[in-house]
Amino acid sequence: MHKNNLYDKAYAFAIRIVKGYQFLSKEKREFILSKQLLRSGTSIGANIAEANGGISKADFSSKISIAYKESLETKYWLNLLHDTDFINSKTFTSMNDDADELSRIIFSILKTTRIGS
Repeated sequence: MHKNNLYDKAYAFAIRIVKGYQFLSKEKREFILSKQLLRSGTSIGANIAEANGGISKADFSSKISIAYKESLETKYWLNLLHDTDFINSKTFTSMNDDADELSRIIFSILKTTRIGS
């Protein structure tokens, strides 16, 4: 249940990321940073999906670890886009809060699978 909830949250976040990318590329004509955000932001859920299909605890842990790193990278790109005025403070805060929540949940799972074992 917890992992499915995480998957659902990551999937919803990926949708926001895709829509953010569409806005940034069409309205702001920004292609480089937004592409990085698209890659890392959608990779979180993809790695969670792979982790859920992991064939071993080590496989699961490896994919969850990648998802965690991708969530941190996504936060970096969000900060950079905000600090360079490509996204406004309201959008930044909302998306960063979502990325933060995902990071905390993923790290909690990571602690129990990798660090705690």
